[in-house]
Amino acid sequence: MSRNKALAVSAGAALGGLAILLVAHLIARHPVFIRGAVLTSDRDPAKELPIGGAEIALLGGEPAGAVRSDASGLFVIPIPLQQRMRPGLKVTLRVEHPDYQPLVLRDVAWDRLCIAHLTPVVPGATAAAVEPGVRVANVVANYSITTSVVVNVGSAVKTFQVINTGNVPCKGRSPCSPDGKWKAAIGSAAIDAGPNNEFRNARASCVAGPCPFTKIDAKTSNLASDSHTIRVAALDWSDTATFLLEAEVYKAVVNDARRQSYPLIFDRALTFTLPSGAEGVSIEAEVNGTTIVFPLGPALNLSWANCQLQVNKDRTRVYRCELKPGYRFS
Repeated sequence: MSRNKALAVSAGAALGGLAILLVAHLIARHPVFIRGAVLTSDRDPAKELPIGGAEIALLGGEPAGAVRSDASGLFVIPIPLQQRMRPGLKVTLRVEHPDYQPLVLRDVAWDRLCIAHLTPVVPGATAAAVEPGVRVANVVANYSITTSVVVNVGSAVKTFQVINTGNVPCKGRSPCSPDGKWKAAIGSAAIDAGPNNEFRNARASCVAGPCPFTKIDAKTSNLASDSHTIRVAALDWSDTATFLLEAEVYKAVVNDARRQSYPLIFDRALTFTLPSGAEGVSIEAEVNGTTIVFPLGPALNLSWANCQLQVNKDRTRVYRCELKPGYRFS
């Protein structure tokens, strides 16, 4: 080999190595994450409740630390540099929770929303058939909130669904996800308070389905102000999601600081939302025919259910409680 050819080969190898280092540097500076949600597996979208505390781990290749889903089911797991250098960038995830059967998701693409549906270790229907079950009935959430002029004379609750199919490219056809990538759908609901009444502490939350990929549309909703009617609109850019619209009904009469909220019950789980100023939260329920008041407290301890708390951006709180084995709603 001539001296010029040798120099050319050496220069080419050096440039190739430099290019690889440059690509690796650029990739390292722009981390890649897989975003997803962990939900209870059910044919009814209204019963696909978020699962908090599930452990999500990346399998194969360079080990990565596991992450846990939050109260809304959301998880964000980074992809190590070594695996990002591979063409195609598809990975395998393992999802585990002590109350559910483990799930392995293969060929998960980093640029798609990942929805993990977990099956309970003991499905609710099977548990009810095998065990006689302690009956839990007439569940009411009690709390106090400071008011000065009007009193609460009841509450209004309405659910609505935004029906959509996830991971469908938007291609510029509105509505789309906030980043313009995925096809979305919009759903809405409205409630009238009745003559001489008005709504206060209105709140709307996603309670079932892929909640991390939904958004309450503040521009077309009037939850922030006291009003005779309330309306809410929600955007969903993944699979079908279920929303809960709730508010207290107030009348200009004698003040009463004690309030009640009636939970929404799906199968073996109940959900209720409380305003940001709610204090002294307790759950009143009939357990095998005996009415008992259970202070919820910061630890969310209930003898008959496991509870989770999600705090929304507006500081309203979403409580979700799932019955423990041996209990059933009557």
